Amino acid sequence: MKTFWLGAASAAALLSACPALAATTAAPAQASAAAAPDLTKAPRLGTWGYDLAGRDPAVTPGEDFFQYANGSYLKTLVIPADRTRYGAFDALNELSRNRMRAVVEKTAADKAATGERAQVGALYRSYLDEAKVEALGAKPMAADLARIKAAKTKSDLARLMGASMGHFGGSIFGAQISEDAKDPDHYAVYLGQAGLGLPDRDYYLEASFAPQKAKYEQYVAKMLTLAHWPKPAANAKAIVAFETEIAKVSWTRAERRDDNKMYNATPTAKLGELAPGFDWAAFLQGAKLTKVSQVVVSEKTAFPKIAALYAQAPIETLKAWQAFTLADQAAPYLSKAFDEANFDFRSKTLGGQLTQQPRWKRGVGLVDGQIGEALGKTYVEAYFPAESKAKMLTLVGDIRTAMRARIEKLDWMSPATKDKALEKLVSLRVKIGYPDKWRDYSGLVIKDGDLYGNVERASAFDWAFRTGRLGGPVDKAEWGMTPPTINAYYNPTGNEIVFPAAILQPPFFDPEGDPAINYGGIGGVIGHELTHGFDDQGRRYDAKGRLTDWWTADDAKRFEAEAVKLGKAYGAFEVLPGAHINGDLTMGENIADLGGLLLALDAYHASLKGQPAPIIDGLTGDQRVFLGWAQVWRGKTRDDRLRQQLVSDPHSPNRARVDVPMRNIDAFYQAFGVKAGDTMYVAPADRVHIW
Repeated sequence: MKTFWLGAASAAALLSACPALAATTAAPAQASAAAAPDLTKAPRLGTWGYDLAGRDPAVTPGEDFFQYANGSYLKTLVIPADRTRYGAFDALNELSRNRMRAVVEKTAADKAATGERAQVGALYRSYLDEAKVEALGAKPMAADLARIKAAKTKSDLARLMGASMGHFGGSIFGAQISEDAKDPDHYAVYLGQAGLGLPDRDYYLEASFAPQKAKYEQYVAKMLTLAHWPKPAANAKAIVAFETEIAKVSWTRAERRDDNKMYNATPTAKLGELAPGFDWAAFLQGAKLTKVSQVVVSEKTAFPKIAALYAQAPIETLKAWQAFTLADQAAPYLSKAFDEANFDFRSKTLGGQLTQQPRWKRGVGLVDGQIGEALGKTYVEAYFPAESKAKMLTLVGDIRTAMRARIEKLDWMSPATKDKALEKLVSLRVKIGYPDKWRDYSGLVIKDGDLYGNVERASAFDWAFRTGRLGGPVDKAEWGMTPPTINAYYNPTGNEIVFPAAILQPPFFDPEGDPAINYGGIGGVIGHELTHGFDDQGRRYDAKGRLTDWWTADDAKRFEAEAVKLGKAYGAFEVLPGAHINGDLTMGENIADLGGLLLALDAYHASLKGQPAPIIDGLTGDQRVFLGWAQVWRGKTRDDRLRQQLVSDPHSPNRARVDVPMRNIDAFYQAFGVKAGDTMYVAPADRVHIW
């Protein structure tokens, strides 16, 4: 699944210039109701959708467009202490959090609630009940730790690793159930490399991350100490050494972007031949996958090496490793000692975050993450008007029309490939706002005063739901994100683009704003997701979502040549001194950004129906489209978080998402008079032209 922004790691912010959105807590009790800001009301930017005061007039568009569009805003922007980044995305995320809070707290206060509303209320109350969580200390995970201690053999441990798919705990191999890329009407079990506690293999192998690795060993020892596991310091040293060896044989994130290499259908009976030294039968038994006859192995060459490391490792090290991964995952739902240690390393050391977010925010996030559609149903009723969906459908239609025109005009693509591309475009499904069919949580038990148990039961419930669908048809109506999510995605096996309800707000879309800004904002997002269907990996899936090659060899060669040029352009972008973007890792998102902005511009032109674009505050229509895109990405990120992003995130940092696409769009030069000698200038022959 291709995602639009940061993926699972974080969500971003909108504008610190709006005090209501920048606030992280409710108004003081003594403030009058009339004076308290409405934290659930969407803000407006300027008078027509763009924050003119946020520009930096001292910088020319040809010098640095990101700074020109956002410089004054950035000068006064301070990243809140409880965040690793802040900007346009994050402030919109604050709006969604505040709205979720209003919904959840109203539900939690209703002791007569039944069904899903009762589950939402009980889960939130169990998280806010700090006194009960503190009183329990480490006791909630005692039974899980006892199972690890009771393991006698490595087969016992492999069985526990399989069981961790639906419970707290770790595994050196991960399992997930998703649409079969070669048969997208049915589900498949995917197995992949795992076993690393740091964000990426580079943290173990690159000298620049040595300080973080050293603090990780201290963190492992701290968690083992809190869990009352014997010899915490010695075991921590052995655990980090074990994970370092796994890192050495693991595929890089860039290598894992090749969907063809990542698809290796393998009979379960042959797993022992592929990767001897690991009890696959026990693993599959623990994961409740014993009836599965075939799986898809992802990083095929890494599997035997990781299994060999498992076979060679002392059983006491493996048991300590599982105890640590259990405590690490469970820490946010245990007493303050666990929670603070987890925050101190995972957020403060690795990301630079200074303080914890308020507990209510984390509680709202927990509800959204565990039973998000139960919360989403009420959220949509309160905050997603029907007309928003209609407006979004119109915009998607405009962008789809623009893509058709671009495909038809391509001079580097043969008629045979064009026909297939157009077939895929016509077949594209669109999901907006919320699911047509909501998830049923009636079998899930949520109790007051049992936070750890609630989270573990929710995980087990979800895994049982997914394993229960094996052998049946794919649910085409299912969503991969909840309605309050500020994000969007393209699903290649479903050939669908999906836009949750919460994203249809400024700076993406302002119903009273200038159309050019809206096309640059939400239009660029729609174009981004649509282009994912034709990026370096999305193009490998056909109209029915099958992973198959539908390109002629010459067309593929021409596409790849332009993609290489784009990769080099991003690779040359220095984010921090000596730290550059990995053009291979970020290729798909970079192609989608470039394509999305081009499609947004085309769709805006078409919307004018031959009439000249109005001039607003001295700015032309094209200039406003580019400014609308730049405004979406304005923000700051802490250095530690940036370094983590560069090695683990397929999305480029914000500044590059603005400046690099602009440099490759001919209309940008015409709109702002950018000329040879300007920093942003790229000679016409060197500009990248894909879609």
